[in-house]
Amino acid sequence: MPILPETPAPVTLPIKGSALRFPVRRIFCVGRNYAEHTREMGGDPTREAPFFFIKPADACVESGATIPYPPRTADLHHEAELVVALASGGRDITAEEAPALIWGHAAGNDLTRRDLQAEAKSARRPWDMAKAFDRSAILGALVEGPVADAPISCHVNGRLTQSAMLSDMIWSVPEIIAHLSTYVDLCAGDLIFTGTPAGVGPIAPGETCTVTVGDLPPATVTVT
Repeated sequence: MPILPETPAPVTLPIKGSALRFPVRRIFCVGRNYAEHTREMGGDPTREAPFFFIKPADACVESGATIPYPPRTADLHHEAELVVALASGGRDITAEEAPALIWGHAAGNDLTRRDLQAEAKSARRPWDMAKAFDRSAILGALVEGPVADAPISCHVNGRLTQSAMLSDMIWSVPEIIAHLSTYVDLCAGDLIFTGTPAGVGPIAPGETCTVTVGDLPPATVTVT
């Protein structure tokens, strides 16, 4: 059946060592999943259950890209994250069942218009325009298979801004998947950004930001 208007091509991401690409269905993001970051954002890591927000699939940007400084902000921030890519899904998944859903992982950068987020928080409004904007999800190439505990870091123009271990997460990846599956039916192609360590900070025009997670390919972006 013809569709009007013509729709854009599906969003896909590169897979390390393969000519195949990974199709992206949805992007879910976990807020405040590292204790020190929770504290720096004014939260209490001993009390908060995981919560989620969404980015559109076409917010994805492949590592190495140059992007324009986004509009309506004077405070663009980086957030280094481990990204989980799902090969299958379901509803009410247990933490024990969750690892079987995982296809692979990537390094990611959840770009945030921090001033807009602060305004939204102050007015008790949604974060959509602070998080779900164009070119706000930077990803390195995906790697199939599990990932062990590893360092996660962010550098801006070579300066270290974030540094932690994946094991510093408050909620583990299986627990995140299980909790998220109580809200939505997870599906193959879904990506989950699993939260960021302390040290989030600005990226100015002309600067390059690189996120690394263990041996995964880095997620690098330059802002103009």
